[in-house]
Amino acid sequence: MGTALVYHEDMTEARLLWEDPECEIESPERLTTTLERLQQRGLEQRCLRLAAREASEAELGLVHSPEYVALLRGTQALGTRELQALSRQYDAIYFHPSTFHCARLAAGAGLQLVDAVLTGAVHNGLALVRPPGHHSQRAAANGFCVFNNVALAAKHAQEKHGLHRILIVDWDVHHGQGIQYTFEDDPSILYFSWHRYEHGRFWPYLRESSAYTVGQGQGRGFTVNLPWNQGQMQATPECFAHLTQLLQVLAGGRVCAVLEGGYYLESLSQSVCMMVQALLGDPAPPLSGPMVPHHSALESIQSVRAAQAPHWTSLQQEGPVPVPSPSNHSPEWRPATLLPGGSEFKTAATQAAAALSSLLDQLYLQPTPPVRTAVALTSLGAGLVLPPDVLCEERSAPQEETQTWARLHEALAKEEALTALGKVLYLLDAIMDGKVSSGLAATPALAAAATLDVAIRRGLAQGAQRLLCVAVGQLDRPSDLVDDGRNLWLNIRGKEAAALSTFHVSVPLPATTGGFLSCVLALVLPLAYGFQPDLVLLALGPAHGLRDPQAALLAALLRVPAGGRVLALVGAESSAQLAGVLARALCGEAPPGLGPFSAASPEDTRALVDLRGRLEPQWKMLQVAARV
Repeated sequence: MGTALVYHEDMTEARLLWEDPECEIESPERLTTTLERLQQRGLEQRCLRLAAREASEAELGLVHSPEYVALLRGTQALGTRELQALSRQYDAIYFHPSTFHCARLAAGAGLQLVDAVLTGAVHNGLALVRPPGHHSQRAAANGFCVFNNVALAAKHAQEKHGLHRILIVDWDVHHGQGIQYTFEDDPSILYFSWHRYEHGRFWPYLRESSAYTVGQGQGRGFTVNLPWNQGQMQATPECFAHLTQLLQVLAGGRVCAVLEGGYYLESLSQSVCMMVQALLGDPAPPLSGPMVPHHSALESIQSVRAAQAPHWTSLQQEGPVPVPSPSNHSPEWRPATLLPGGSEFKTAATQAAAALSSLLDQLYLQPTPPVRTAVALTSLGAGLVLPPDVLCEERSAPQEETQTWARLHEALAKEEALTALGKVLYLLDAIMDGKVSSGLAATPALAAAATLDVAIRRGLAQGAQRLLCVAVGQLDRPSDLVDDGRNLWLNIRGKEAAALSTFHVSVPLPATTGGFLSCVLALVLPLAYGFQPDLVLLALGPAHGLRDPQAALLAALLRVPAGGRVLALVGAESSAQLAGVLARALCGEAPPGLGPFSAASPEDTRALVDLRGRLEPQWKMLQVAARV
């Protein structure tokens, strides 16, 4: 299994036949340029290429009315003037004699991708399509969109494959109102849209694009709008790699990505490449810029929490959610012109070009390592099952060098501990030298703390500027570790929630699924993104208490902000099953599910809220998960 790329060159046939500054940006070059970039980067060759098929009219009827489908069918026989006259009846749309064929291929590509993923033919995939679809409604084209490709794919997954819970994540700059309308009363579809809104001043200028639209009837709480209200979204190409990797920990990694908008060709093609790299399991490049959330972004997130809290128990546990001030709800107004492809896009394109130049320089300097994951796990025996592309590393650091480091701790004097230390040092050097992305090694329980101490010192000595150590279990922070900002120590399963310093944090291991998720998503991940580590050490020490799926989820999430550079240390007495799920997570595979959800205990919630409150002045990313 692998990653599918669904495409058909016929989707480039439709094009604008008359002058229209608003619509000219939706061009065939959106696909051809993107495909060329995928080929140049060697990404298309790594995917399973599937030729898109046309969706049948019966399949189109899952979302669209028969009259609308018939209208679109009729455009095949219209002349240019008739097509132009019909196009003017809709908002930001143009039709071409090939539109019906192209739109059926775009819809069919999504259906084909769903079939491939849900039958197990591939893990995940991308449908590279045009025209886009998320603005299209039951009986109306809108915003370059003809048939609602994603809504059709979701309906198909329900009807053909019997799915009962589907998450649709829409991160286009414009709100996908067509998807929202289709599923607003359906509790089996959770629709999440992150879009530019500007208090209703940004296209499509709809009140229902706000955070306070949550669905209707049984679907209340299953429409989640995160509206950006101030300035551009500034989602750089590498941001899409991070977003994709964070989604891959869900649903067993069954991610079906479908191209929607994107009209600046260079940014679009780079963003698609980043997404495909993430789907293939490649590490994401680090995010650039300071990790400080903008106040308007925090206000938007707070508005979403306030609107959704009545419908989600997990949002109610921290107590009443304050409602943002009325100033955030400016009267909606509509500018004199509607130009999704107008001057604003050209300004954004100029800004994106400068950001892309910096990003490309960074990518060339930090190529993907030839080996994704290497393991040194000979002590775990024959029961260990590893992915085929994981390297079983037998080599060790030079003996003299290993012995020099071992002199720091009496626990490393024994032969078993010394041998394990040599393998850890070798893997650590390989990661720092860019030969390997991540590693997994086993250490004797009695030498776990000493080995971790040496690994920290070695990583810093080898040039790590910011080393994050996540120590789970009975592992104390080395007493002489310098608190100089180059290392952040986070202990999970500590005796109590404590911020002993800015760079020394301890938290107990929550007993429930909800508590564990809150700890990871509202503490560990924001700290990791705020610290921006270039190396992560994940140590599962004695009595770590993590179940295999929890350990795998923690490893999978930590590899995202670290660009994949994670060295995981487990006890030599660990099960082969634990080592196997960790290796797969480090290799980019989805972690197993955590099982039935159980809410965090009030005690765990209070401890986490208090700890975050103490840390927020120094770690601004924690504000994203907190009340403002």
